[in-house]
Amino acid sequence: MAFLSVLDQSPIRAGASPAEAVADTLQLAERADQLGYKRYWLAEHHSSKGLAGAAPEILIPQLAGRTTGIRVGSGGIMLSHYSPLKVAESFRMIETLYPGRIDLGIGRAPGSDQITNQALQTGPGSLGPEHYPVKVRDMMGYLEGNLPEDHPFCNVEAMPAGKTTPEVWMLGSSDQSASLAAYFGLPFSFAHFIVSEGGPEAVKAYREHFRPSASWPYPIVNIGVFVIAAETEEAAERLMKCRDLSSVRQRTGRAGPVPSFEEAETYVYSRQEESLRRFNRQRCIWGTKEQVKEGLLSLGEIYDVDEFVILTICPTLETRFRSYELLAEAFELKPRQSSACAAE
Repeated sequence: MAFLSVLDQSPIRAGASPAEAVADTLQLAERADQLGYKRYWLAEHHSSKGLAGAAPEILIPQLAGRTTGIRVGSGGIMLSHYSPLKVAESFRMIETLYPGRIDLGIGRAPGSDQITNQALQTGPGSLGPEHYPVKVRDMMGYLEGNLPEDHPFCNVEAMPAGKTTPEVWMLGSSDQSASLAAYFGLPFSFAHFIVSEGGPEAVKAYREHFRPSASWPYPIVNIGVFVIAAETEEAAERLMKCRDLSSVRQRTGRAGPVPSFEEAETYVYSRQEESLRRFNRQRCIWGTKEQVKEGLLSLGEIYDVDEFVILTICPTLETRFRSYELLAEAFELKPRQSSACAAE
């Protein structure tokens, strides 16, 4: 049995505003909950002209309040930017509001360009990337209330304290992230949609070196995959052309709103851009719902996973919604009662 989850970067559609992108996220979360998706993760990007999701910790409680059964969380919080205590406090508060439904995915990537990264790091207490493992250790200690007695902040308690804690995931696209997840005994989510090379090897190493923890006695893995499903192959290919142009622009420092159909179909690629477009496609799965299901299950066999965190970006909200609906049909997800019906 396969499980489907959602990764949402709050993409800004051509002609739409960042505020409309956030509104799209709210609508899609409600629909994903109704369709039976397992998790809904919110990404963190800063100073982006194409992605509006800058503060997952603000959006998560909004989504949790609008849904009934789907787990809601970060995919992820870029812990390298923040105080471990503040991250622990924020997610302890969200867990208190919605116990048993909150995921805290953490990552090392800057989620921005270098200038924005510096702006996020500004301050006398900022630490370099080499301190990231210590930040993970401290954040876990604050969340679980078990900092070692010789820790300088051992008497500091992350509030509000409670009986449950968010489900913590390590996110990444490298063997380094896999090693950290294994060392701390955390579930691991590999970002196949960012880097596919070396992914299965990183996941295998994570399993082999996993150290059981109090919360996780055995390794847990899912993978993030870019997917587009449509009624026909032709329709999926048309949507992929928009993704092609968006990816090429992003990876050449020209990120912006999701291109329209017209823009994508008339754009002329340089030789270098065409090579990049073809290379980017290797990390994507698109087609009819049957073709996409087959592609995901084949990828699942390579990684030995049964949960896929689906990232879908389309030029219109309708085609994006429909892609997730077709996937739910293909995998025969069990629908949930809507939030409105549940309240009656």
